[in-house]
Amino acid sequence: MAVLEYATIFSNILRDLYGQELTCDDLYHSNSDIQIVNGKDIKIPKLSVSGYKDHSRGAGGFNAGDYSNGYETKTLDHDRDIEFAIDPMDVDESNLVVTVANLQNRFEKTQAIPELDCYTYSKLYAEAKRVGSTIKTAALTAANVLSDFDDNLEALSEAGVPLDRVIMYCTPKYNKLLKNADGIQRTLEISSAKNIDRRVRSLDDIAKIKEVPSARLKSLFNFTNGCVADETAKQIDYILIDPEAQVSRVKYSYMKLFTPGTDSRTADKYIYQNRRYNGTFAIDELMKQGVIIHSQA
Repeated sequence: MAVLEYATIFSNILRDLYGQELTCDDLYHSNSDIQIVNGKDIKIPKLSVSGYKDHSRGAGGFNAGDYSNGYETKTLDHDRDIEFAIDPMDVDESNLVVTVANLQNRFEKTQAIPELDCYTYSKLYAEAKRVGSTIKTAALTAANVLSDFDDNLEALSEAGVPLDRVIMYCTPKYNKLLKNADGIQRTLEISSAKNIDRRVRSLDDIAKIKEVPSARLKSLFNFTNGCVADETAKQIDYILIDPEAQVSRVKYSYMKLFTPGTDSRTADKYIYQNRRYNGTFAIDELMKQGVIIHSQA
């Protein structure tokens, strides 16, 4: 019997990984009047005034009122960078798998985008805890998830929060629980015999429900090397928030490619550099009442 050597077929097309787009983008467009330029700190003014007193029609007339002002000082705190030195021979000998374009694409999908979500949500949790926002930990079930949602909307309404601005960021597990909640009524949209839409995109008066991978909704991350959930991190089930109660900003974003011979440190290598400087912080007076979080006990 003949001994055959079979040919090996090698593909240089890098397969796309499963991934989730950036989910926290809405938070980076709130409070458009606040721009962080020419510094890393921003001072947000506060002003308090006293209320009415009984009017006297006699001499003297009006009562004296009191007012005071102050400032909340906020600081950007997340300054990140990375640099890849890519040998031209690695590009050639990997059959073009290792290219700047592939590295950039893979870095954005697996590192940069997830980290911005992870940082933003964990910082919101830390800020909410600092200012005394409501953080719930009671177990949620199909029997009580809807009443919990109703209680949240009642609390926000009592505080005067405009519900049409409120966004709920939640895990797929919580969203499934909400869809199957006892007592919830849904209208199924049937556009064809093969397409039935069962998604819950919004509920009652809130603006939207945004599903976030549970790995990005944690209370604490370690950013020493990339972004990894801390050992003590709690799972966040949802963040119900008025975006105007916080400020998230990317102050500086830099990406640069140096071709071989243009960077004396690395001679004939391609150099890919990426840096992002951002921060998320509460507007204290608003976040205390404009954010409700449910997390692991």
